[in-house]
Amino acid sequence: MNLPVLLRVEDSSYVGGARRLAAALCRDLGFDEYRAGEAALIVTELATNLVKHTGGAGGVLVFRPIQVAGASGLEVLSLDQGPGISNIGESLRDGHSTTGSPGTGLGAIRRLSSAFDIYSAPGKGVVVFSRIWSNPLPESSSLLSVGAVCLPVHGEQACGDAWAMHQSGDTTLLMVADGLGHGPDAAAAANEAVTAFQKHAPRSPAEVIELVHAALRSTRGAAVAVAALALGQRVVRFAGVGNIAGVILDGPISRSLSSINGTAGVAVRKIQEDTYPWPEGGLLVLHSDGVEKRWKLEDYPGLARKAPTLIAGVLFRDHNCPRDDSSVVVAKEERNLS
Repeated sequence: MNLPVLLRVEDSSYVGGARRLAAALCRDLGFDEYRAGEAALIVTELATNLVKHTGGAGGVLVFRPIQVAGASGLEVLSLDQGPGISNIGESLRDGHSTTGSPGTGLGAIRRLSSAFDIYSAPGKGVVVFSRIWSNPLPESSSLLSVGAVCLPVHGEQACGDAWAMHQSGDTTLLMVADGLGHGPDAAAAANEAVTAFQKHAPRSPAEVIELVHAALRSTRGAAVAVAALALGQRVVRFAGVGNIAGVILDGPISRSLSSINGTAGVAVRKIQEDTYPWPEGGLLVLHSDGVEKRWKLEDYPGLARKAPTLIAGVLFRDHNCPRDDSSVVVAKEERNLS
């Protein structure tokens, strides 16, 4: 089980299943018994909160196994659209409870997590992000943090969307691919795009698109976009084919990145690569058409300051299309990547 997994939590009977899934993922990732137990506790608390605090609506847990610099980890997102939290600081205080429980849920999750973040607004639900490592992560010199949600349409096991990342010096290359349609054939196209990307990076976005286009000729094809974020030069170079959306956000200002019409592996006219300034404190968002383009970050006060995975989770929760695979990749510049 090395792919992201979405688990719906509708009532208390789902909590045990969430805990068992976390334990199985941790075993696959090589967690020792102690760390696996902590991950299971985190997931149990998250699932329990989805039952207790959503007015019966429940929510979803998204699990993403990760591997960085020889360390294995598990990221968990808890997403709901319940009444939200009016005072997050108070809710994180041990002993605080609105349901008569001991009130150690969010506080325990934060203490046990290697990385933790939460976003909520009254009436707009809660998103909680937790990451736990199997062993200490070596220090990273990278100043760019990247998070993602990439999941198949409900009812499918294979995801027709895929994404990949390659870091070299101060430049990070990101790719999102959306295989035509959904199901196994779409997944085969998207995964072939990832294989080609990993084989040929680092190159310019236009060169990568050309090579991915050649690699996908035996598949049904895919929409593909590649962004190269060069922190030293303060620029983003971008090339795209098809309907992958790219946006650079600088506070209230957003700039859409231009793709050309076509389908990688099927029909592509001359690739166009454009260069955009990278602002201090900016965000880069790439997503497939399984996520609506109508979102506005200003509708979520304070969200830009949150962890990239949490930002991706909020956009997925509120704007995913129920009849398509969905992927959201978010990159932001910051120094604390634990």
